[in-house]
Amino acid sequence: MAAMRAWIGLGANLGDAAGTFAQALDAIDTLPATQVARVSSLYRSAPLDAQGPDFVNAVAEIETALPPPGLLAQLLAIEASEGRQRPYRNAPRALDLDLLLASDAAGPLLVDSPSLVLPHPRMHRRAFVLAPLAELDAQLDVPGHGRVADLLAACAGQRIERIGAMPRRRPAAAPR
Repeated sequence: MAAMRAWIGLGANLGDAAGTFAQALDAIDTLPATQVARVSSLYRSAPLDAQGPDFVNAVAEIETALPPPGLLAQLLAIEASEGRQRPYRNAPRALDLDLLLASDAAGPLLVDSPSLVLPHPRMHRRAFVLAPLAELDAQLDVPGHGRVADLLAACAGQRIERIGAMPRRRPAAAPR
């Protein structure tokens, strides 16, 4: 099925973040030729370059045949279905889905377009991305920046704490 492995950052600082994440992951599982493979624990972090309450964050690893631009379009549609609004940059949000990294059989996918940059251009400086990503694969390489574990160590001054497991979700559908 999968032509690509991708890592998606989930974030929210409004509403029931854990419940919203579970619904978003269920929606990702229903995308064509896509399946959630693994999901990190939930983490709480202080807003970074933003205002408002603390964020809840997680990272999901998926397998998909969707190309990166198509996957991003689907993620934006899932955000919108969960009430995501963008009144200003870094506004508080009920759901944020960021395509962080992607790779295929040939290796990491590098994308630099007006609508998508891979790897995510700021992920290597954000503990709220790196801590849950390290839980899934601390040795993963962020092209141009280094291993996730090393990048997380460089973010030691950012407040982040593991707050628990992702809520149970409905069983994944059979591969399509």
